[in-house]
Amino acid sequence: MMMKRPKLFLTVGLPCTGKTTAARRIEVEEEALRLTKDEWVKALYGHENPTSASDVIEGRLIQIGLRALELGNNVVIDYGLWGRDERSALRQAAADRGAAVELLYFELTPAEQRTRRDRRQAEAPHTTWPMSDEELAGWAAAIEIPTRGELDGSEPVDDPPAGFATWDEWREYRWPPSVEG
Repeated sequence: MMMKRPKLFLTVGLPCTGKTTAARRIEVEEEALRLTKDEWVKALYGHENPTSASDVIEGRLIQIGLRALELGNNVVIDYGLWGRDERSALRQAAADRGAAVELLYFELTPAEQRTRRDRRQAEAPHTTWPMSDEELAGWAAAIEIPTRGELDGSEPVDDPPAGFATWDEWREYRWPPSVEG
């Protein structure tokens, strides 16, 4: 019996662009383990969204996701993954485990993003945090939009950034194993 090659789905995009909705669909259609950071941060911290804890939660969920890939399961990581280095590290980690990768980029006009934000904050405030127009604009300026080659998988994974011998080393730096006290 031949095993199907597991797939890592990476959702990329700003808040309120449809990443979690797509991740939920992928979870069902692809029988994937869905790892949505915001759900964990909300469960553990409520109204708080501490950056240091967020990074640790992301890292722990990535460890779970990579183990699930090793076991032959599909995984969808629902974080945003604004940085190319983050995406490269995860693409390499999936390849190291024999998994395929599908990058999904979600983009909306700023007006539609604000409309969705307002609707979410009115209808389901327990699932989100307040986001100002200024924050949305700042985040839009900060995201590294995936290239066509990243999206279709034709572009090779970059080398790790200077100072890091491997993507595994960079991953541990980017997603620390614990919150510093």
